Amino acid sequence: MISSIHIKNLKSHKNTNIKLNNITLLCGENGSGKSSLIQSLLLLRQSFQKNRLDKVLSLNKPLCYIGEGKDVLFSFTEDDETIKIEFNYQKNIYQWIFDVGKGLTLDFIPYDKSNTTIYSNDELSTIPLFNNLFQYISARRLAEYESDDYAVDIEKQISLEEGRAELTAHFLDFYRETKVLDGLLHPSINDNSLIEQVTAWEQEISKGVKVYPKKVGDSYEIRYSFPSEFGETERYTTKNVGFGLSYALPVIVAILSAQPNTLLIIENPEAHLHPYGQAKIAELMSLAAQAGIQIIAETHSDHIINGVLVQNKKSVIDTENIKIWYFDREEEHNASKVTEVELIGKGRIKKAPAGFFDQIGKDLRILMSTNPS
Repeated sequence: MISSIHIKNLKSHKNTNIKLNNITLLCGENGSGKSSLIQSLLLLRQSFQKNRLDKVLSLNKPLCYIGEGKDVLFSFTEDDETIKIEFNYQKNIYQWIFDVGKGLTLDFIPYDKSNTTIYSNDELSTIPLFNNLFQYISARRLAEYESDDYAVDIEKQISLEEGRAELTAHFLDFYRETKVLDGLLHPSINDNSLIEQVTAWEQEISKGVKVYPKKVGDSYEIRYSFPSEFGETERYTTKNVGFGLSYALPVIVAILSAQPNTLLIIENPEAHLHPYGQAKIAELMSLAAQAGIQIIAETHSDHIINGVLVQNKKSVIDTENIKIWYFDREEEHNASKVTEVELIGKGRIKKAPAGFFDQIGKDLRILMSTNPS
């Protein structure tokens, strides 16, 4: 498990150091650095995928598109034009330092050779960030499915580019009979196959729905049916059902297909879901984290945060397996300011930082006041 990340001079991060856990939730206002922290890991992975991480940091495709060196450098670096990305994996520190000054107008940044250790591909391949025990599901995920035999069969990936989850249908059809970890099984059915478990968890989003992946020509599609008093409905395309089903599907598939030590990076798991559905996704994420799957999730939803806290209260996930970080900005230099939201167990927070999902309290005070002005 990656237990910490330290990034310096990368986008809004002047000097950010956070600890991670089995489940790490990143929350806070827009533009405060949550996505940039995730991008620091994606940049390393895509550079490794291109076999370039022993030379440069590749800024564009397939996982994220940053632009040029000047676009990745913190704006107020003074005389320091290097960026650092560092993480701790199984008590080993891995650190990369790149000289942006030599790549300001390039789509890659070369190493600062005087300060950087070059790691072998064999060594890095043991880390989930760089191998097949990894999935990235972004907020850009769309129900426009594609097919790629090598990416699905050999690399075991749900996404090709930008975490769009475009291989979800192909992946689900190919691994439909794969056995899901016991700790993740939905209590409503005894069948532990991936396809049946995905259907069971999707039914928490929409009652009675059934999920059908299918090969169509050279590609794949997902269709959904629903129960009625006359039996099962027709099988509808993703364009003819609610957005929540297709947005939740890759999240559910990624979690249920994961093994212990897998690293999942998920943006906005709550997208297009009603509150109960968000709470059930939080439950599934908590079960996975307790089973040894590492999840880093960016969220804007108090239902996701509270959902994980509820699972902590119910002893589904241990307090020591959860980290919550609140992102804000230090206005003088527009730098990310990151505060840990400390937990004291049984679903309780020690002290919430200012701005931490406090809007509902503000709204209620106005609604209950006799003087709303």
